[in-house]
Amino acid sequence: MTIPRIFQADFQAAAAQLRVPEMGTEVVAPLLANLVRLIRPRRVLEVGMGYTTPFLAAELADLREGARAEAAALAEKTRRHLADAEQLDNDWLLADPPLVTPAAHTEPYQPRLAVVDNLQDPDSSAKRVTEVLEELNLDDSVTVVNADMKELADHLPADFRPIDFAWVDAWECLYFFDHLMDLVNPDGGVVVMHYLMSYPEGEAVLRYIAEYQRKHPGELEVLNLLESHKLMQNSITVLSRTAGRTKRRYAKLGGAIDYGTELHTAALRQAGIR
Repeated sequence: MTIPRIFQADFQAAAAQLRVPEMGTEVVAPLLANLVRLIRPRRVLEVGMGYTTPFLAAELADLREGARAEAAALAEKTRRHLADAEQLDNDWLLADPPLVTPAAHTEPYQPRLAVVDNLQDPDSSAKRVTEVLEELNLDDSVTVVNADMKELADHLPADFRPIDFAWVDAWECLYFFDHLMDLVNPDGGVVVMHYLMSYPEGEAVLRYIAEYQRKHPGELEVLNLLESHKLMQNSITVLSRTAGRTKRRYAKLGGAIDYGTELHTAALRQAGIR
């Protein structure tokens, strides 16, 4: 199994050039990368460049390559299985790549990352990010937007919607929530905000979000996670838009996979059989 790029020594050394202790993202950066690996978003936005930027870029590059190989292996195992059997079954499900749904590969996975920063924070490493991305050969996969948060919507590429995953590491989290959440995919799009717990202004933002959630049931899920050993830069708030969530049910009662017509047809299409 290939070691993810973010854990390789050359990546760690390059990314370390961007680490700023007071930004507090040494644990958050790999966590964001793993969330991206879990969710596999297509359009990723970062507001506030820095140590986390190469982690997101590297993970998306790995995912792009991995998804291509996964799609080919899935099609091959489907063709191989159906050459010997009429229907899909648990042997097909557990063969490499195990558990993968054909619906995930109906079109190529080509994720994109846009990063937004006005480069005005003197304590940030944002100005050095492009050099590190070049060193890691990741600069071609990232769109850098030099703009304020309030200009973000006007500066994003026209086809960069909906946003599937956003990392907001900026003071204006409330502005993002009030004015830019509509850009986020209502079908489970995720926004991660940095450091809203354990200080008055951030707690006010959390109360505001909680009130919105109360008034709009079913539209938003919220999770706050505290790094309890730290005095500041010590939390993330994870928001997921659910107003337009697509119902996905792959199994019957008891958890057994439904190998019915829908799955069979999707597998044939993905394998290029029909």
